[in-house]
Amino acid sequence: MHDDLAPRAKKIIQVLRKTYPDNECALHHKNPFQLLVATILSAQCTDKRVNMVTPGLFKKYPNAKAFAQAPIKDIEQAIRSTGFYKNKAKSIQGCCQILDTRYHGKVPKTLEELVKLPGIGRKTANVVLGVAWDIPGVVVDTHVKRLTYRMGLTKQTDPEKIEFEMMKIIPKKDWIDFGLLLIAHGRAICDARKPKCEVCPISPLCPKKEVG
Repeated sequence: MHDDLAPRAKKIIQVLRKTYPDNECALHHKNPFQLLVATILSAQCTDKRVNMVTPGLFKKYPNAKAFAQAPIKDIEQAIRSTGFYKNKAKSIQGCCQILDTRYHGKVPKTLEELVKLPGIGRKTANVVLGVAWDIPGVVVDTHVKRLTYRMGLTKQTDPEKIEFEMMKIIPKKDWIDFGLLLIAHGRAICDARKPKCEVCPISPLCPKKEVG
């Protein structure tokens, strides 16, 4: 099965690279720590909204120690507009407390260490590793989950299973780009409810499976 899918996946990546030549992580950040916090905030929230919140947030809390020592209510108020702010504040502070005490305020560079931090799943870990340090990983967010199924690249619906399947059919050098390109395509053309198939550059390569 993987032998059949690999050539099509390669063509999809080639077309999407031409379609989104300037594709990169949409979350504004100046270092791996800011990217980590921004990615936590991006859950169930638009990148545009996160980018509106983070400049003031990082000015008030410039590092892990600042977040770790801040009153949780203050963090909640600062990130309120991103939604689910109580859970996000708890995750950010818990994560920063460990970063401060165990990692001297630095973000660890392995997936195994990252996923042990509060609020950090494989998706967030792969975003940070790939974008901050160019360490290969397949990011599977809601767009990637939806598009890989719709394009017939997987029958899985569990993000972790999708991640491992994509790692088998996509060359390691393309893992980071693959996730970022699908996210860009999901936002621009392959909408969940009304995909613009008539203008989609990869329409000839896509079986257009129905998916919610």
